[in-house]
Amino acid sequence: QVQLVESGGGLVQAGASLRLSCAVSGRTLSSCNMGWFRQAPGKEREFVAALSWSGSRSYYADSVKGRFTISRDGAKNTVYLQMNALKPEDTAVYYCAADRTINGVPMIAREYDYWGQGTQVTVSS
Repeated sequence: QVQLVESGGGLVQAGASLRLSCAVSGRTLSSCNMGWFRQAPGKEREFVAALSWSGSRSYYADSVKGRFTISRDGAKNTVYLQMNALKPEDTAVYYCAADRTINGVPMIAREYDYWGQGTQVTVSS
C-alpha cells in the first residue's frame, strides 16, 4: 500500500521560508513522478511543482517559479518543497502526490494516483 505523509507546514510572515516534506512508503521514488499541489479555500486544487521519476526534470507553476524548489532524497524516500520568499497568496493546503505511470510528468491533479493528507501553509502579510 502506497502512503504519502506531508509535514512542515505552518504559519509564517511574508518573505519567510518553509520546507515541506513528503515521506513516501510502499513505492520507491525512482518508480514514480512526484508532484506538489495546493488548494486555497474556495478554489480548485492547482499544480505547484513536479519532479520526474529519474529526478532529472522539474517543473513549476509560473506563480512559484524562482521561489520554490522541488527535490528528493532517495535514501529517505522523501520529496521536498523548499518555499522561499513566501507571499500571502501562497496560503493553502499543500498536497503531495505520486504518479505511477512515469509516462511523462503530469501537471494535472487527476493524473496522479496517490495523495497525502495535506499540510496547511499560512502566510501573513
